[in-house]
Amino acid sequence: MPAVVLGTDAFISLGRTVGQALGLPHLPLVTVAHPIGGVDPSTVAARADAIVDSVLAALTADPAPPASFTAGRAGRVTAPDDLDGFQAFVLAEGWGDGLPALPPTPERVARLLGSRRPAEVVATLAPRQGLATFEAVAANAALAGAAAQHLEVIVAAVRAVAEPRFNLKAIQTTTHPCTPLVIVNGPVARRLGITGGANALGQGSRANAVIGRALRLTLQNVGGASPGQVDRATLGHAGKFTYCLSENEEGSPWEPLHVERGFRRDESTVTVCGSEAPHNVNDHGSTTAEGLMCALASSGATSGNNNVYLGGEPLLLIGPEHAATIAGDGWSKRDLKRAFWDRARVPLSAISSENLARFIAIDPARFRDRAPGDTVPLAVNADDVMVVVAGGPGKHSAMVPTFGATRSVTVRIEDR
Repeated sequence: MPAVVLGTDAFISLGRTVGQALGLPHLPLVTVAHPIGGVDPSTVAARADAIVDSVLAALTADPAPPASFTAGRAGRVTAPDDLDGFQAFVLAEGWGDGLPALPPTPERVARLLGSRRPAEVVATLAPRQGLATFEAVAANAALAGAAAQHLEVIVAAVRAVAEPRFNLKAIQTTTHPCTPLVIVNGPVARRLGITGGANALGQGSRANAVIGRALRLTLQNVGGASPGQVDRATLGHAGKFTYCLSENEEGSPWEPLHVERGFRRDESTVTVCGSEAPHNVNDHGSTTAEGLMCALASSGATSGNNNVYLGGEPLLLIGPEHAATIAGDGWSKRDLKRAFWDRARVPLSAISSENLARFIAIDPARFRDRAPGDTVPLAVNADDVMVVVAGGPGKHSAMVPTFGATRSVTVRIEDR
């Protein structure tokens, strides 16, 4: 049956990549001038009228036969021996992220693999539908500077992002500035030195840096999310180089994330969530849970937050000192989630009429027939709010909005 893809001309490369992944590299693409969002409806209608003949021609032509296509298998290439030359080579091939990379030589990849079978598939990664074999993951981990002991966490993260509920295809291709945040729980964090304390999302920890970076390079090189071509983030954020931390379980007054999700405390897990950059919550004055909630709720309740109209799982990274204050008032983690859900609400009056019309079309149950003074929460229910204790000394926490159309995934790290 004939088919055609419609879009704007800024996304031709994305359309071609997805068509190829589906075995339809010759799938017709018909485009209008970008953008169509935030443009007067009459202008959009005129652009649509101009492509009617092209759409009809594509739909009445004989479809091209499907092509056989498989992506993501590791291969052998000849690269410069000189490290400076290798950096230029990696960037020219589209394999790098702009930071210095290490050559994934057969010897280094073999050390990372250990006893794992190179050709065994860990996951299939959207949008290219690339096969993330152990060898392909290890090659990207080697590029990132990882060592053999880091691979078990990287592999678990790759497995987690491939779970359907994570919605990797959207995370990889959206204009939204989201990227997988890797949260590590359990004994492996201490063993590998994955920090969840001071400067947990900053520089200084090799494990944090290489684990997050290896996942990102795997998503780019196997999943096909090439920046500016398939990865269409308008701005992105620095976490797209690496975004990884452990939970500060020792500094938390509550059960850690993986225990909350049904794992034993002595099990090691990875959780991935499609996250924006952290939005700092600075509160050096409040001495009660109620007081801290003013800063936490107002930092989250912004009309430009994806969670406003897509729901999802907004994330609170609570600093240990703030956590101690909240727990000191007798609040459980669930109490904190409920209070944030109740108070981090955006009034409909803060949303433009054009955006409100869009939100009504996307989620009529939440937005249709509402009074201007009504408010909307950042999640469908309180249990969707994620709470993780992280950071070191200081009166800071962070609100991390998420893509919305995604669910976090927690998987156990398999020992090898």
